[in-house]
Amino acid sequence: MSGRESEAGLDAAGPDTDGRDAAVPGTERRDAAGPDAAVSDEARAASAAGAAFIAVDLGATSGRVMLGVLHSGATDGDPDVVLGHGAGGAARRGDEASADDAARAVEDGPARVELVECGRFPNGPAVHDGGLRWDVEALWDGIVAGLREAGSVAARRGLEVRGIGVDSWAVDHGFLDDDGALLARPWCYRDSRTDAARERVYARIPFAEHYAVNGLQDLPFTSVFQFVASAAGAGKTEWSRAAQVLLVPDLITYRLTGRRVAEVTNASTTGLLDARTRTWSDAHIARLAEEFPELGDLRARLPELVEPGTAVGHLLPGIREATGLGEVPVFAVASHDTASAVAAAPLDHAVPDEPRDSVRSGAQNGTNDMVPGAAAYISSGTWSLVGLELDRPVLGDASREANFTNELGIDGTVRYLRNVMGLWILNECVREWSEADGEPVDLPALLEDAAREPGGRCLIEVDGEEFLAPGGMADRVRAAIGRRMSAAGPVTGAVRDGGGRAGAARGDRGPETAAQPGAGAPSGDRGRSSAAGSGVEAVPETRSATVRVVLDSLAAAYAQVVRQAGELAGVRVGAIHVVGGGSQNDLLNRLTAEAAGLPVLAGPVEGTALGNVLVQARAAGALTAHDGGPATPRDLRATVRASTHLRTYEA
Repeated sequence: MSGRESEAGLDAAGPDTDGRDAAVPGTERRDAAGPDAAVSDEARAASAAGAAFIAVDLGATSGRVMLGVLHSGATDGDPDVVLGHGAGGAARRGDEASADDAARAVEDGPARVELVECGRFPNGPAVHDGGLRWDVEALWDGIVAGLREAGSVAARRGLEVRGIGVDSWAVDHGFLDDDGALLARPWCYRDSRTDAARERVYARIPFAEHYAVNGLQDLPFTSVFQFVASAAGAGKTEWSRAAQVLLVPDLITYRLTGRRVAEVTNASTTGLLDARTRTWSDAHIARLAEEFPELGDLRARLPELVEPGTAVGHLLPGIREATGLGEVPVFAVASHDTASAVAAAPLDHAVPDEPRDSVRSGAQNGTNDMVPGAAAYISSGTWSLVGLELDRPVLGDASREANFTNELGIDGTVRYLRNVMGLWILNECVREWSEADGEPVDLPALLEDAAREPGGRCLIEVDGEEFLAPGGMADRVRAAIGRRMSAAGPVTGAVRDGGGRAGAARGDRGPETAAQPGAGAPSGDRGRSSAAGSGVEAVPETRSATVRVVLDSLAAAYAQVVRQAGELAGVRVGAIHVVGGGSQNDLLNRLTAEAAGLPVLAGPVEGTALGNVLVQARAAGALTAHDGGPATPRDLRATVRASTHLRTYEA
């Protein structure tokens, strides 16, 4: 899912922003060539000069259109050049620039990306036609308006728009009829209709068989469960009338270009992709169709797969007329927003001497040795995606029992991770409190109050399915606190040991086990806590105390998942990178560092939009390696580091 869209992802400054590696198809990663293949700095600067790319970045609570302006590493110090973000992390609007930005611009080095917000619009599921659905037409209106504004900004600044890319959350999709028209609003993954479908599927095809093919964790809303739910029932269902299925970013790309494709990073969340081959699993699809005849010709409904960086097509004439843009190419980026965010996670920053290809499963290599020096990532927002970037999936029994997922990334990589509920719980509480007050809650002040609360008094299972649905969240959190207190009784003076490490791993399959109560409480001199099975200190029924429990619990869950991921993949984790809107939450970053016993590096805030732009820039030839060949993930991340202010929280 999406590690983005978090209004609770704040420090004491600024509004919320969203959390979001790439190759040209058919190319291999390349090291820098020798002098005979070198390309001059002037030539590289010329390839980037005046290039701009538009990122359409759709999240569960809002969508944005961002103009990404590529600047060469050696710029002339023009005060209109705005590179990256300030300490607050927010993308800038318009053409304003600071003296500090201009000073940074004159230094030679990697290319830099400036992000200009050209449109922001609300999003969210609403009850429509029998359940929770997404209003795609409202999203489309916001996208078109944002494209129009991006074109205007580019024209004013004399920039050439050289590409457009779309990313969004995962699993959700639209059904097209024989004429290519959308049959109905897409269902939202939070709708309860998939609850029974998951059990029906597992009764006929056990979870272990699914995992051996797709490597996905057990989540109730995986696309395959949604397909089964859509096909159920008598008469003409939406499924029976559907000629093709398009995931949300592919649906928008289709409207822009008229071409239907499925980009692999998002397609890997459907449950129908082979995690080893990065292709549709015909055998698994046939098995599903055999067990569920109502699915009909499932394979025929799935479009062709493309890799990140593929040029899908050019803007249709009607879109060009509506936006004022020219015949701009539209690229398939890493369209799962987390894949784009991981592409922009400057992981090499923490382990500059460790080549990525050495990060692999010790168990698969027939050894128990741990590969040293990897950095974990947390794409932090409404959902938090916590894991490692690997060069192959981890599909063994232990990985399945720990409920880890293998989603695809750019350049043949695998995002080995687990979904954690993220800041959804806090966002919902804040929304309810704002409605009750009749005015917005002062979130920075609330987080400051929460920081003053004693830590580690109570940990709740933030991944409990009871927290999935919107509404009544604060009451559900208090109820969970009450159950925890009733089960354990009050603390009588037990203080957490100084290690701050997460507790023992759980082998349960269900997603509700990602944050075991009592495991991995953040340390700190003010925090009373307990090991698993001990008691908890009474928690006042105040907003700040409730927020502190939620953030303590999230930090504990993050620490546990990072440690488990390292153990299962045979990787010794040395640091954690937090990207996305949640990277602005100073308190959560600090608690995560304490709980994991590892340094946390926060930023970029606009990770997904930045990753989206970088994939396009490389595919268009505007961003290259020093030898003039395709930029490697290391090159892309050098651009991220040059464009971003990173904050470090020590354990």
